[in-house]
Amino acid sequence: MPPNYFDERIAGSYREKWPGLYRPEVIEPTVSFLAGLAAGGAALEFGIGTGRIAIPLSGRGVRVHGIDLSPDMIAQLRAEPGAAAVGATTGDFATTRVDGTFGLVYLIRNTIANLTTQDAQVDCFRNAAAHLADGGFFVIELYIPELRRLPPGETVHAFTITPTHMAFEEYDVATQIAYSHHYWVTDGQLQMFSAPFRYAWPSELDLMARLAGLTLHERWADWTRAPFTGESRSHVSVWQKAGS
Repeated sequence: MPPNYFDERIAGSYREKWPGLYRPEVIEPTVSFLAGLAAGGAALEFGIGTGRIAIPLSGRGVRVHGIDLSPDMIAQLRAEPGAAAVGATTGDFATTRVDGTFGLVYLIRNTIANLTTQDAQVDCFRNAAAHLADGGFFVIELYIPELRRLPPGETVHAFTITPTHMAFEEYDVATQIAYSHHYWVTDGQLQMFSAPFRYAWPSELDLMARLAGLTLHERWADWTRAPFTGESRSHVSVWQKAGS
């Protein structure tokens, strides 16, 4: 079982620490994209967290279940309005199985990077495929590593700098691990959070998908289906399980 970095301290303040994730212009395109793929069927979220996407997706008529390693995040989910319609299981989403099959399995906001080995990420694809009905879709949202933005000889990239929140990514290119360091000032107090994440390029994910019996269906730069190009800083990729 991998370490749980998202403990009660993070779970209880998730909305306050990352308020931008809760803006309607962020949530609505994501939910619409996923609801379209689910087509009224059931969906499984890997890393469901506090239900930021699962709850509004459930409100669109999609039956949603989720898996999350952190019992504290699931407890926070349970406290959210509308959460009663969403199922949740505590476990490692790379290996944990739940009952039933799903037309959609999805994993958002870089969550596959929480699995810090290639083997674990391959297991995640295989677990998604095992849950999918024939013809079903697996969706991942993931950032593009910012290695091009590093000056020669440097390993640290600052990606958020505000008066109350500074965040840096420290790259170890030999292991494909990026250590994410966050610093917040709240009520005059400094709070810190650091965790390792394994970044992967789209082509590596495509190979993982092939190993799991999935093929690339579409890839976009974001949830609004903006074209994915060499300058894109993230991608939303959709793989499909072969139909019967």
